[in-house]
Amino acid sequence: MTRILGVDPGLNVTGYGVLEAGADGMRLCEGGVVRAAARGSLFQKVQQIYEGIVDVIASLQPDVMALEELYSHYERPRTSILMGHARGVICLAASQAGLATHSYAATQVKKILTGNGRAPKRQMQDAIQRELGLHQAPDPADVADALAIALCHHYLADKVTHDP
Repeated sequence: MTRILGVDPGLNVTGYGVLEAGADGMRLCEGGVVRAAARGSLFQKVQQIYEGIVDVIASLQPDVMALEELYSHYERPRTSILMGHARGVICLAASQAGLATHSYAATQVKKILTGNGRAPKRQMQDAIQRELGLHQAPDPADVADALAIALCHHYLADKVTHDP
């Protein structure tokens, strides 16, 4: 059995999902969000994200972490710089816990799960509901995105290399 922690980084809301992969298929262990104070400073936000991910790792004991890569849009470079802070503390939490970490582009995850690298959030939620046999789609979409990243890692696990 392998436990995969998928993380969709965000400064206000970071989605996470833990899947257990075994001989009998995939099983959802838990999905949720780590919320940072909406009006807090950048320093407060990254501390809250770090502490939340540390708690998730300690309580759910994943074997590996899959994380969404940063995407930078030329019209909004500041957004990717700010997201880098969130991603950095998430990677730090994983490293301190001894977890191997793998990164996936959002377009790659979407293409693998829906066949469309530009799939909207609702389509991703529906794909996760279908893939995991859930009674309803994960909500909020950050949870579905995190679970999608974990599933992507499961599907590509023998083809990925460890991030430095």
